[in-house]
Amino acid sequence: MLRGWPQCLWGCRRPPLRRGPELLPQAPKPHQVRPAFLYLGDQGRLPGLRVKYVFLVWLGVLAGSWLAYVHYSSYAELCRGHVCRVVICDQYRKGIISGSICQDLCSLEQVEWRTCLSSAPGQQVYSGLWQGKEVTIKCGLEESLSWKAGADVAPRRELVLFDKPTRGTSIKEFREMTLSFLKANLGDLPSLPALVGQVLLMADFNKDSRVSLAEAKSVWALLKRNEFLLLLSLQGKGHAAPLLGHCGDLYVTEGVPRSSGPAAALPALLRPLLPPALHGALQQWLGPAWPWRAKIAIGLLEFVEELFHGAYGTFYMCETTLANVGYTAKYDFRMADLQQVAPEAAVRRFLRGRHCERSADCTYGRDCRAPCDTLLRQCKGDLVQPNLAKVCELLRGYLLPGAPAGLRAELGRQLRTCTTLSGLASQVEAHHSLVLSHLKTLLWKEISNTKYT
Repeated sequence: MLRGWPQCLWGCRRPPLRRGPELLPQAPKPHQVRPAFLYLGDQGRLPGLRVKYVFLVWLGVLAGSWLAYVHYSSYAELCRGHVCRVVICDQYRKGIISGSICQDLCSLEQVEWRTCLSSAPGQQVYSGLWQGKEVTIKCGLEESLSWKAGADVAPRRELVLFDKPTRGTSIKEFREMTLSFLKANLGDLPSLPALVGQVLLMADFNKDSRVSLAEAKSVWALLKRNEFLLLLSLQGKGHAAPLLGHCGDLYVTEGVPRSSGPAAALPALLRPLLPPALHGALQQWLGPAWPWRAKIAIGLLEFVEELFHGAYGTFYMCETTLANVGYTAKYDFRMADLQQVAPEAAVRRFLRGRHCERSADCTYGRDCRAPCDTLLRQCKGDLVQPNLAKVCELLRGYLLPGAPAGLRAELGRQLRTCTTLSGLASQVEAHHSLVLSHLKTLLWKEISNTKYT
């Protein structure tokens, strides 16, 4: 090997040339401009981000507009209080109807309509203010009377609703007419004459010891409202809001009970956006404390007892949901909606001889269901589930979550026993009363002698 030549000819790294410090490349300083290729790459990504942001904003505006349209459409269909006011006041000024609040409603305009609470177009419900009190305003609006109808609304309503009596009658004749109506709807009960007396006192609101034709037409239209008839039957029991006044078939009750439904504790804008599975959990977090729920449940059980052993016959709860279970500021039970509570006579009249193929064909309301006789193809008279069994099924989801540890097992056992009750007449008197009494006693022992009683 030649002296002075490197040991390898290929693959050897050449040592870096030594240069002076002034010739070495300088490290870029922080304030210097970034290389051109990096700057151009970032600029290339920015238009894509802008497109994404614009698309998301457009999607949000579109979704918001759709929700606003749906909300407005449903509000315009459900909330037609202005139609109620126009119709009622038109009939009042013509002398066709009368009532204790007609003057304040139509002449003095001292009845303030506030929030719309309607759940069906045919029954207008509003919170309001009258004589310094928080009230609930309820007005029946026939389905045939469209909210778009014009001047023909009032005359047609007069023909449909304020049709009886057709002429002036004596108090004796009107009493007999009212008694016959109540017998047909509640059954032939010995207590009905007392209820007729309440009807006549309400009709004679000006206390002149006579019932005019306008007064008779108004109270007759009210009696056709299922909820009003039940309110009149439950006056003084504390489970329904007291009646304060009426004008035609529009009536006013005291206050708006708070709802125990899962959606009641949520803001109105969030309710349609959350899945139903979350409603129950949020109710436990945002709703009343468990002892308050126990107090409300005791009131609900007493209400069921009153419906079964009431002075004016038996009533059936045909829509058993927490949305209908309300309470006052002191957590006393107050039924929020009585529209789906029906007299036994009306339910049996609906089911009697009704053709059916299956039990679902024998349904009154939403959940008052009777068995179907598949041989005769007719509905039977006894309901599959009585009031108490349906209420206990409701209370399992309302009371068991958050119940005290020492009470949960026994409470669950009694509620399970309660939900198996049937509507057979042989069980109604003894077994139902015993189960209901045990449940009330169990809950009352837990909250008695505390601040929740």
